Amino acid sequence: MLVRDAMSTVILTLGPAHTLRQAACLMSGRRVGAAVVLDPDHSGIGILTERDILNSIGAGHDPDRESVGAHTTNNVVFCTPEATVQEAAEAMALGGFRHLIVLEDGGPVGIVSVRDVIRCWVRARSSLAA
Repeated sequence: MLVRDAMSTVILTLGPAHTLRQAACLMSGRRVGAAVVLDPDHSGIGILTERDILNSIGAGHDPDRESVGAHTTNNVVFCTPEATVQEAAEAMALGGFRHLIVLEDGGPVGIVSVRDVIRCWVRARSSLAA
């Protein structure tokens, strides 16, 4: 099975100037655990996860004053839609993270999460048992 079959194609995109509260509200509203961060002043694509927000609040930061840019992970591991779900799962396990941005032609086309991987594997195992 390919990442293309597992990934979510509805991507929440944030800018670095959003506050963490704005990010949390948008992520909660969309029911997503990660957002792609695009910064027009810097090359590259970053990611902000719910864990980044939790870590900031846990450290006593004010979510109305903290910017997304200050908590974005910029050294992101990516995959392509043609990668296998197994490869994506291995990358997440090796890196200790739960989301991978899916790139095609240099831009984000989706996000694959551990939840997506589990859903695919459960579906595949169910079809084998039938």
